[in-house]
Amino acid sequence: MTLSATQRLAAFCLDLRWDKLPSAVQERTKELVLDLTGVALRGSLEESSRPGIELAREMAGGGRAIVWGAGFRAPAPWAALANGTMAHAIEMDDVTTESSLHPGVAVVPAALSLAQENDAPPTRFLEAVVAGYEVMMRVGNALNPASAYARGFHPTGVAGAFGAATAASLLLGLDIAQTVSALGIAGTMAAGSLEYLSDGSWTKRLNAGWAAHAGVVAASLARTGFTGPASAIEGPLGALHAFSDDPDPDRLFFDDPGQQFQVERVSIKPYACCRYNHGLIDCVLALRNQHRIASEDVERIRLGVLTGGALLVAEPIERKRDPRNLVEAQFSAPFGSALALVRGSAGYRDFTPANLEDETIRNLMTRTDCVRDPALDARYPQEWPAWVELRLRDGQLLRSEIRHASGEPENPVSRAALIEKFVDLAGGSIPRARALEVADHILRMDDLADVEVLAL
Repeated sequence: MTLSATQRLAAFCLDLRWDKLPSAVQERTKELVLDLTGVALRGSLEESSRPGIELAREMAGGGRAIVWGAGFRAPAPWAALANGTMAHAIEMDDVTTESSLHPGVAVVPAALSLAQENDAPPTRFLEAVVAGYEVMMRVGNALNPASAYARGFHPTGVAGAFGAATAASLLLGLDIAQTVSALGIAGTMAAGSLEYLSDGSWTKRLNAGWAAHAGVVAASLARTGFTGPASAIEGPLGALHAFSDDPDPDRLFFDDPGQQFQVERVSIKPYACCRYNHGLIDCVLALRNQHRIASEDVERIRLGVLTGGALLVAEPIERKRDPRNLVEAQFSAPFGSALALVRGSAGYRDFTPANLEDETIRNLMTRTDCVRDPALDARYPQEWPAWVELRLRDGQLLRSEIRHASGEPENPVSRAALIEKFVDLAGGSIPRARALEVADHILRMDDLADVEVLAL
């Protein structure tokens, strides 16, 4: 009997064993868990995280899953919702290139909530994370993110439900038929609108939390016998058809047995904004540092942007030059570039109301143009290159180009820098010495007895 694509993905993931994975995959998985945890702890302090935390508190009777940064535990579905939402609040969670989505915010909260509720050993939790990333990113690859964006869908929300359901299925001990049903159920719960771009509201963050929540619920229903279609991803009315005009189902599978696991293709974010801005910020900072440019020296800024991300960060240009709140600032290429030029950085401490209203930054945005470039698009989505041109008042034209932005697998942050990012982000919740200890424990959690190191 020929297996459906959904069945093949389920079978592949159920066969994963931690001790059989390459050491590079094991280490990267722990690094991604560390990064996501730190981002979530800082995100728990954001205003947009409070409603999800309070909802989880209302539902907290009998739950054993930690709500990060809140000091209480809740049932797994509600902890996953709150944790996934807060993890996406500051736009510093991990991100992918080809699939253009954020896997950690959906997969890790779903896996952690059920690992805690079911006393799963750390290695089982980590297997579930690997499997969840695998399915989520493959579905995102097959969706064709530019097409999903054009139809108004957020790939993180759509593919995230499948990734979270996969992770949850492993932790609930589902067999292959139940796992396929979990993925089928996730297909009817997949969601994620981009309409937040119209007014800078908080629903992008909820897209992540809902995906985590949906995955837990889908797997839990499958465990009780609820059925879902075996072709929920690739079927004639499945996710690829529903959310994309130009899907590529072949991207659901490995091209050859030696191809990398998806966790090895994930980028760590150094900047607190949409990933489509990161290459631009790298270029601005390179020019600023090399030529010691001051904002008053600059007459005009031109940003070479990818067509696949233009809808998110560059168009309509009048709106992108005039962000009215921090969400809009996170999705404005003119703001991110002007911020980097004026402040020399673009971390979470830089995306503030004060900088949003800064007259120098706002003046620079009015003199910033975004340019679609076919030469950039030719490499997309496998690569996200960018370029920046600065026209100075003295007539000089300065240009910088980048092929792989900071934090991408081809241009990675060091483990030391990753630990420092965690310590910095966790600093609002735990002391530095404790944060360093937690980081050490997470990076060797496969040797620990349980996952309580993540109960922060």
